[in-house]
Amino acid sequence: MGGGALAFTAGFNVSNVGAVADRVAVSYGIGLAVVGLFTTGLFVTHAALQVPMGRLSDRLGARLVGAAGLAIVAAASAAALGWKEAWFAIGMRVVAGVGTAACFVSGAEYTRARIGSAVAQGVYGATSMAAGGLALALVPLWNSWRAPFGSAAIVAAAGLLLLALAPRAPAAQPRVRDELPTVVDRRLLPLAAMHSASFGLSVVIGNWVVPLLHRAGGEPVEVAGVAGALVLFLGVFSRPLGGRLVDRPALIRLSFVASAAGIALLALARPLPLMVAASALVGLAAGIPFAPAFAGAQRLRPDAPAAAVGFVNMIAAATILVGTPLVGLTFSLPSDGRLGFLVVACLCLSTAFVVRDVRGSAGTADSGR
Repeated sequence: MGGGALAFTAGFNVSNVGAVADRVAVSYGIGLAVVGLFTTGLFVTHAALQVPMGRLSDRLGARLVGAAGLAIVAAASAAALGWKEAWFAIGMRVVAGVGTAACFVSGAEYTRARIGSAVAQGVYGATSMAAGGLALALVPLWNSWRAPFGSAAIVAAAGLLLLALAPRAPAAQPRVRDELPTVVDRRLLPLAAMHSASFGLSVVIGNWVVPLLHRAGGEPVEVAGVAGALVLFLGVFSRPLGGRLVDRPALIRLSFVASAAGIALLALARPLPLMVAASALVGLAAGIPFAPAFAGAQRLRPDAPAAAVGFVNMIAAATILVGTPLVGLTFSLPSDGRLGFLVVACLCLSTAFVVRDVRGSAGTADSGR
């Protein structure tokens, strides 16, 4: 429950604004491209602080850093409720990104320290993915501009309570500042690419699938939200499965092919049954590479496991940071966002060629830098 609280809070904030993008645009009097900055603002700090938060977790302990992250998310989200100004809300999302960075990296390390298996990492990732899917499905039911921020504050506060009840992680070996290892390691780059194309691009798609199905497909927002939620929610089933496929790179490659096919089908925007099937395909396929990427990073760098996960997740977060507003811009084209989805499908497909086998690759901390 402690690790799940951290995963759920980070995952929920990824898509809580995108779930009601059109409503936020009308309420604030802004365009969808500016609404994309609400997510970009979150990921500016979320991406930038992945490695620092990982180093803090390696030094101070994952549970303490995670609790601080939950408190920051709750405070920033609650503050955003007080003033309906776009620049202020974006600023609070930037602050919330500090908290989500602490939550996600420390949660992965807490799970490793308490349980340790790749399947456990998959379950951790599944919780984060389910949170994003639930945000897409549930946030539109709260008919207010406050919905994304109020729900985020409630989720973070509940998570803080759960983490307070969770057991402490085993104490890390204390280090002096000069002994903290670097994570500049080229062996982590293929894992970062895998995580970016699965988690990163699925979040980009998750933020815009509801507007796509609403605008280009003509579906009501509530219906589009439920259909689009499958893009993120179904990772709850496939991420634990990915933990059992760490040593089977051929199947991981196949997951990228399947995910790309689903995203390309979503670009059609109709009919609804096909869109539900495409969303489900993306959600299931995109969840598989999560555990191999994180467990692989922890294997490669046992001397700095949290910082290694932070590096891998930083690249994915940067993908979301850049990709979310760019796909949003394609909604201003005659394609109504379809072009953006097709480009994302091509990027996802290309990642199948960089999947590596990480069996027995822990090696020494110094090799491959």
